[in-house]
Amino acid sequence: MATSKSSKSKPALTQAEDFTSNSIEEQTARFLASGGKIQQIPLGVSGQVATSGPRHITLGKRHLQAQ
Repeated sequence: MATSKSSKSKPALTQAEDFTSNSIEEQTARFLASGGKIQQIPLGVSGQVATSGPRHITLGKRHLQAQ
């Protein structure tokens, strides 16, 4: 039995006009007028948080030690 998926996802952008210079300027102006603030992030700063140390992987066969 097939079930329908009802998920709350972002609406798909259907018009290329959403990415024109004028449209972006208008969207930015509305954002700022509604109290939004633009935060500039310095170069080299990442939002990625390292939760573990580096991972070393070895590809190929393991070398057996002679006994």
